[in-house]
Amino acid sequence: MTTSDAATAAYIIAALLFILSLAGLSKHETARRGLTFGIVGMIIALAATLVLVIDASGALAVSLLIVAMALGAVVGLVRAARVEMTGMPQLIALLHSFVGLGAVLVGWNGYLDKGGVAANLVRIHHAEVFIGVFIGAVTVTGSIVAFLKLSARIGSAPLTLPGKSALNLGALVVFVALTAWFVASPNIWLLVAVTVLALALGWHLVASIGGGDMPVVVSMLNSYSGWAAAASGFLLNNDLLIVTGALVGSSGAYLSYIMCKAMNRSFLSVIAGGFGIEAVAGADTQDGEHREISAAETAELLENASSVVITPGYGMAVAQAQYPVAALVSTLRVRGVQVRFGIHPVAGRLPGHMNVLLAEAKVPYDIVLEMDEINDDFADTSVVLVIGANDTVNPAAKDPGSPIAGMPVLRVWEAENVIVFKRSMAAGYAGVQNPLFFRENTQMLFGDAKERVQDIVRALDRESVH
Repeated sequence: MTTSDAATAAYIIAALLFILSLAGLSKHETARRGLTFGIVGMIIALAATLVLVIDASGALAVSLLIVAMALGAVVGLVRAARVEMTGMPQLIALLHSFVGLGAVLVGWNGYLDKGGVAANLVRIHHAEVFIGVFIGAVTVTGSIVAFLKLSARIGSAPLTLPGKSALNLGALVVFVALTAWFVASPNIWLLVAVTVLALALGWHLVASIGGGDMPVVVSMLNSYSGWAAAASGFLLNNDLLIVTGALVGSSGAYLSYIMCKAMNRSFLSVIAGGFGIEAVAGADTQDGEHREISAAETAELLENASSVVITPGYGMAVAQAQYPVAALVSTLRVRGVQVRFGIHPVAGRLPGHMNVLLAEAKVPYDIVLEMDEINDDFADTSVVLVIGANDTVNPAAKDPGSPIAGMPVLRVWEAENVIVFKRSMAAGYAGVQNPLFFRENTQMLFGDAKERVQDIVRALDRESVH
């Protein structure tokens, strides 16, 4: 068996492990196993690549590659050790930009170094270069804008330039024309032009999307980065990179499609980057009087409740309140209170964000329900605890003029009592005030979510002692 044959066999095994990894990550119970499959597959892929490099280029090239891998590993380990769950969405968005940048660099290298390209495949090679650079550059700036929005370094409101859809469509038309020109008569200035065009398009696509829809954007950027990797695979003649990129691209696109259906959004509009709706003037202003409640009074309500539903959001992640919330759940269940969680598909700022936090705190899987599973039960619920959620429980979604119009939400207001944990009366991430706060059956519990939940648990413990 030649070195090339051995590497190909290793790549096939790695690809199968990546498929098993995706399958495992689709369920809580098998997520750890899926992660292990992915790690093992990547180790096999890297080892096979090193063997190929040794065979083709010698020790110096391998040494440089090992140094690069070591530097990347150190940076990755340091960032992974330091990042908190609240910072995970923006970290993932930033990592997507590196994949896009890699595709751009591979594309440029493919143009500058045409060695080994058969004469009858030159035009196809040029098309691969141009398309790969375009997809990669769109991913670079789109991911950077997503990172800046998620980390609050720029505003979350959508950018609404005049004729923004026409700008996006025009950019695509220009790209098609430049591609045909480049294939027919390649030159470096056309490659420069498409790189600049794609960077501008990626920035505009994501800047045009509002903060409330950013979880879908992160998922879509994941898909873009996968297609960028696949494009690099064609240029490098690397089957594993093609397969892996296609897996990431297709799974990211499918996840985005599922999330768009859950949010009543158009999938094509997500791809076009144009479904951010301009905020209506005064959308973030207060429109009523709210009522406050104390932790002790909340504990009394919970003590006498027959059923409780907890709807967590990004505020719970920021306060790191998942562990006290898990303790509260245990305390209530011991008292015979039915407790469940209602998870919106885009709760937090990353798909599955809340599920990961609750799993981390050892909350039983069987009481963590999706929006469609819990929404019809709110009318028969004694108390709903809204912990750090805002846009996902906002009845303004039923208002056609709202920036979140049409987005399915958790109908928490149908419950007998609603307790909203918030630091202040500020609007949510989408910049829209929430009429829920001013309903007759809603009371506000202000302060740090972690501290307030701990206060409730202590009050319940005191009640049990008495």
